[in-house]
Amino acid sequence: MTVHRTLAWILATWFGCGRAPVAPGTVGTLGALPLYLAALAGGRAGVVAAALGATLVGVWAAGVVARDLGAKDPQVVVIDEVAGMLVTLIPIARASALSVATGFVLFRVLDATKPGPIRWLERLPRGWGIVLDDVGAGAIAAVVLAAMRVGGLLP
Repeated sequence: MTVHRTLAWILATWFGCGRAPVAPGTVGTLGALPLYLAALAGGRAGVVAAALGATLVGVWAAGVVARDLGAKDPQVVVIDEVAGMLVTLIPIARASALSVATGFVLFRVLDATKPGPIRWLERLPRGWGIVLDDVGAGAIAAVVLAAMRVGGLLP
């Protein structure tokens, strides 16, 4: 395996989270939290940068792994969950256990149910469809989180 493909596999599986025997998508979502906490040092702009980076790198890495496996959206690819969770948490300027847990639940529900526009994004080709449906779920979850903050339901 070339260095290029090895790096794609490491990133697509988010350092092995995607190889979890049970619920790899959930494990991948949890795997996003250390990156979120590190990015939070740069404020909201740091989280936006991390989400954008995970999305762009994710499209590439997911495409490579999907091609290697001959699958449209392999379960082992979880960098899409990482990108989606980071997008979800953009409105959270200061991490609290309640706000992060709420974002986690919102994202997982939207990612699993794939309402309307999220399902449409899934139809995009290769890595784009793998990653952007999760980014779409994250965007909807982020709007809900922002509304909850404005409404005083979250810190």
